[in-house]
Amino acid sequence: MKISTKGRYALRLMLDLALCEKGKYIALKDISQRQEISVKYLEQIISVLSRAGFVRSVRGSGGGYMLTKEPQEYTVGMILRLTEGSLAPVSCLEYEPNNCPRAESCVTLGVWKKLFEAINDVVDNITLADLVEQSRI
Repeated sequence: MKISTKGRYALRLMLDLALCEKGKYIALKDISQRQEISVKYLEQIISVLSRAGFVRSVRGSGGGYMLTKEPQEYTVGMILRLTEGSLAPVSCLEYEPNNCPRAESCVTLGVWKKLFEAINDVVDNITLADLVEQSRI
């Protein structure tokens, strides 16, 4: 499994918003400068985050973006699944029940399940608040 730039940048964008003063809207150009990501690319990512209700926006002078919830309410897994889709290491684990015709006899399926569980355990147990705390150390 490889996380795309879209997923990595979405996490950085959300962390940037979490680090900013609560209740203050942040301009995308400011995030762009701090994160060294083009405004054009951030516009594509923020659109996905906005449609999912992760951020809200205000247009005009003093406008920008802010988180809709507290940082501890967002997990890394939520953000990555929104931008990346499934985090399953193999396609047969993307859906329940597993309808792969080889699932019953596949010896390697157990390896992929353990890997998938480990990935989910990591990304679902780290919040934006955890990352904010780490950034201040």
